[in-house]
Amino acid sequence: MGSDQNQEKEVKGAVAVVMVPLPAQGHLNPLLHLSGQISAGGIDVYYVSSAIHNRQARERIHGRDVAGADRLHFLDVPIPCFPSPAPNPNSADKFPSHLQPSFDATADHILPQLPPLLQSLSPSYRRIALVYDSCISSAAAAVSAVANAEPFIFHASSAICNVFFHSQVHNKLYPALAGLTTVSFDGCVSEEFLDFISRQRQITTNANSIRGRLFNTCRAVEGNFVDGLSGVPSWKGERFFVVGPLHPVGAIAGGGRSRHECLRWLDLQPPASVLYVSFGTTSSLPREQMKEIAAGLEAAGERFIWVIREADRCDIFKGVDAGEAEEDDGGELAAGGEFERRVEGRGVVVRGWAPQTEILGHPATGGFVSHCGWNSLMEAMSFGVPILTWPMHSDQPANDVLVTEVARAGMRVREWEERGEVVAAGRIREAVARMMTGEEGREARRRAAELGKKIRSAVMQGGSSKEDLDDFLSYISRPSD
Repeated sequence: MGSDQNQEKEVKGAVAVVMVPLPAQGHLNPLLHLSGQISAGGIDVYYVSSAIHNRQARERIHGRDVAGADRLHFLDVPIPCFPSPAPNPNSADKFPSHLQPSFDATADHILPQLPPLLQSLSPSYRRIALVYDSCISSAAAAVSAVANAEPFIFHASSAICNVFFHSQVHNKLYPALAGLTTVSFDGCVSEEFLDFISRQRQITTNANSIRGRLFNTCRAVEGNFVDGLSGVPSWKGERFFVVGPLHPVGAIAGGGRSRHECLRWLDLQPPASVLYVSFGTTSSLPREQMKEIAAGLEAAGERFIWVIREADRCDIFKGVDAGEAEEDDGGELAAGGEFERRVEGRGVVVRGWAPQTEILGHPATGGFVSHCGWNSLMEAMSFGVPILTWPMHSDQPANDVLVTEVARAGMRVREWEERGEVVAAGRIREAVARMMTGEEGREARRRAAELGKKIRSAVMQGGSSKEDLDDFLSYISRPSD
């Protein structure tokens, strides 16, 4: 009996973290990595989403072990079936509006389950930290009826994007933005998504109840912008924990029969000689633009890996399997078609999922054509890979400014204002040449390498991101107030 009582006291002296992601790959993945890092510290973590998106988060780790897996618990919340429309690559608006049904399902069916979940966990823990994506801010209301629960906001996007946003909302030029290209959010997101965010904020409880904010960024990259956010009126007094990057930044393991064939091809290429081309998981390009990219890559004459895939649907396990490219119409971009035959030996086309972290961390990779998704940029910068920017929606135009004007670790393929135009093959060829063989590219590569060292140091013992993560764990583990 005495042993049972001691065990009960030990359990009630513990803390737990409940994670609530937005169901999009760029939000699921970093929160899962953060969950692993927290659970590795001996803290129970509950990752709450639909069965579909919990499966997506687990499978997109692709065999990599998540630290602290024995304390990481996936809670599948039942939700009704929701539409999973195919993305429209021909839409003038590149925001992934086809994912909106899954966002709505999260708000309508998962968030209402948070209060009873917290209440069921409350007796077993001294404190529960509810960490939720900034896009679903109404989750904060779940703590109101649970005395030992505290809300924390997780920002999956860049700090510079938040500074630009608040600069426009408050009609104020934050000092961190001085001298930079002004980014307008017109055209960045859909009206549907703006309405969704507005509804979330209307439900949110008093901002003073927020105990802190976690940022998937690094002070070496965005310290000036994180500091600038302390001037946001409604954020004053909140604790900031800058814990990124959240993806693995150590040496990439090699060998093994399961290793992707594109990595084996990279092993045979000279250092910094391969351009990696990928536009992320949420956007699809129209056929006309795809043909121009193919022609530009072919004319440039450089080695490359190009990922061609359909954007994620709400349910990635329906329809086209896990993002594999749709069947082509038999043209030269078809699998095994004329384009692939002409570039055989110096170019590899990957259809479907690609091991992006391993590609960017490979010594043969010397450049990255990117849509400027925040996870992709953080991966590239942490491995010291310079970037050719091609922003499409959301925080990406702001991220483009960070790369090209602040870090100066890359250059633009095209301006954000030209987003409605097809980028011609000649312009793509010129951008590739500037990056891979020009002086501008060499300077970007040098700066990217320096930045990569700083980012990798940040997550090591004694680094700023590691210290902020430790501070977060210490804060949620503090003695009862």
